[in-house]
Amino acid sequence: MNKVAISFKGCPRPTWLSECRRFVRMVLKRLGLCNWELSILFCDDNTSQRLNAIFRHKDYPTDVLAFPQLGIPKPEAEMGVLAGDIVISLDRLRLNAKIYQVKEGEELKRLLVHGILHLAGYDHLSCKATEPMLQEQEKILSELKGERIF
Repeated sequence: MNKVAISFKGCPRPTWLSECRRFVRMVLKRLGLCNWELSILFCDDNTSQRLNAIFRHKDYPTDVLAFPQLGIPKPEAEMGVLAGDIVISLDRLRLNAKIYQVKEGEELKRLLVHGILHLAGYDHLSCKATEPMLQEQEKILSELKGERIF
């Protein structure tokens, strides 16, 4: 069974946490990923900017960060995969939704799928739609189009 821990910093506790966990588990199942443990931090732009500056040396806020940990072994008794951490700025999420004229719930799903794909080893060199990772992201979003988080 996949485990999803959710926390938040610099923003109020979202009311849709259980729906978010359910959606993340659906994405993991769709990708055939089992016994994964991952955490998601929902935060504000200040937290996102600080983490982006520390870990990517880019001193500006970003919408999603992923910190894969697939290479870190866990004790055999726990028998799971410590996949990593995803950080999502709710400030950037709202801004993206306005810029791209999509509902905030749709943007949240996009950022979650994007972060999960990074944890699964996918990467992209640009934001062009031709990137294989972004094509996989859009395929998953299309397949889960009817799913709602909020």
